[in-house]
Amino acid sequence: MEWLRHWRPMAEALAMASCLSVHPLTVGTASAQQGKPNILFILGDNIGYGDIGVYGGGELRGSPTPRIDQLASEGLRLTQFLVEPSCTPSRAALMTGRYSIRSGLSLVAVPGTAFSLPAEEITMAEMLHDAGYATAIFGKWHLGGQTYSQPQNQGFDEFYGIPPGDTWDAFGMIRQGQQTKTLDIPLEGGPQIVEAKRAEPLKSVKPYTEDVRRGIDWELVDHGVDFMRRQKAAGKPFFLFLPISRTHFPNSPSKRFEGASRIGQFGDSLMEGDAIVGAMLDALKELGAEEDTIVVFASDNGPDGPGASRFGADMPDIGASGPYRGALGEVSEGAIRTAAIIRGPHRIKPRSSYAMFSIMDFFPTFAHIAGGKVPDDRPIDGVDQSKLLLGEDDGGARQHLLTFVGSELVAVRWKQFRAYFADVAPGRSGAGGATLMGGVGASAAPMNGYPQVFNIEADPQEEHNIGEMYNWVLGPILKTVQEYKETLVRSPNPPAANMTKF
Repeated sequence: MEWLRHWRPMAEALAMASCLSVHPLTVGTASAQQGKPNILFILGDNIGYGDIGVYGGGELRGSPTPRIDQLASEGLRLTQFLVEPSCTPSRAALMTGRYSIRSGLSLVAVPGTAFSLPAEEITMAEMLHDAGYATAIFGKWHLGGQTYSQPQNQGFDEFYGIPPGDTWDAFGMIRQGQQTKTLDIPLEGGPQIVEAKRAEPLKSVKPYTEDVRRGIDWELVDHGVDFMRRQKAAGKPFFLFLPISRTHFPNSPSKRFEGASRIGQFGDSLMEGDAIVGAMLDALKELGAEEDTIVVFASDNGPDGPGASRFGADMPDIGASGPYRGALGEVSEGAIRTAAIIRGPHRIKPRSSYAMFSIMDFFPTFAHIAGGKVPDDRPIDGVDQSKLLLGEDDGGARQHLLTFVGSELVAVRWKQFRAYFADVAPGRSGAGGATLMGGVGASAAPMNGYPQVFNIEADPQEEHNIGEMYNWVLGPILKTVQEYKETLVRSPNPPAANMTKF
């Protein structure tokens, strides 16, 4: 582990230097920058715990994922990777290292609303850019369309993708408007593929149509490979964030992958996502950057449930949450536990880990590795998991996680126990699915003052409330809630997202 012996003291020295500098995020020398690992972060969309081969899906589901499975054999496969209930909240947590409610983004951003990443938030891209990294995002941002929230104004040097406040099905608005006789706008007036350089305004590239959606991921691959090639030639470390479309509904595969699986267009899309990951890994190897790059593949949410089955053809357009109850938009285990793999050749020992790891933990972990600065003027909910990555602490640094929907604290995970503060009934994952989106697909009703408690290990479908028998579990669970509440005294949250109460 020669690289580690040189890298660890360097990272610590850089972190100390950053604290002593005039600007807390500035790194000292060009030679030090060259010792930093590149970071390639590929974020899948709505891939469930049970979809990928090494998590029990793949070939068993009729849609093999050999490239992601191979990546898992070369890196750290997390089996307790936890996110937030839906797209915008998870991405806000990833970018800020904070619960999404702290930035007012605990519901899905919807075009035409004011929900947007606040200008004062410090993103992972800003932290890494100030630590000497070139930064780029190609794909889906989904943290609001306000100018101050756009990625080129939140730490990224380059952006190419769908509108920053939209998600992958945005192209449907023109057709839907025509069908319902409510909107009649030309293609150039609808959603556009856009691009921007740092601090520049967005530029429209072309209309975002159904045909474009089918092949958009390969455009993202081309942009990503070009970015990596340029940074490699310049000798500059890079952070490439590649939030791809697979497997967000509607799962319209490109022509090359139509009929590739045995389970319809969802399986075709999953296999295409696997090929996209493979293409990026091949490019790293061809560029000679494989040994110098930390690669992360993760999903932002659990799978979509029967609510999206109407997007399919002969078979439902839905993923699988493995043994756990729940789907995208809910707050149960299957909604927030999904796949994550981290590879760092000669740095991260290939293995499987049951340590609890939140999507928020990447921020402080990457800050430690890159010599960046974690903000100290606000609550940071992510924890540094670098010892877990390096095999120095297999237990990890996290034991609990809160789950919010809008303004409500709905659930807490503490070790293997999950407690609910609302009576969460099956929603989008239940029979027929619900019709609502964005974390509100599960119903909630007032309870009798006692949380419901489930042992996720003994009861992954959360069918047996053991709150009365295991009442001692409420102590550490409520202590976690109290610790969170205490942070609000010094740093109150902005108004939480809400589209029903004004």
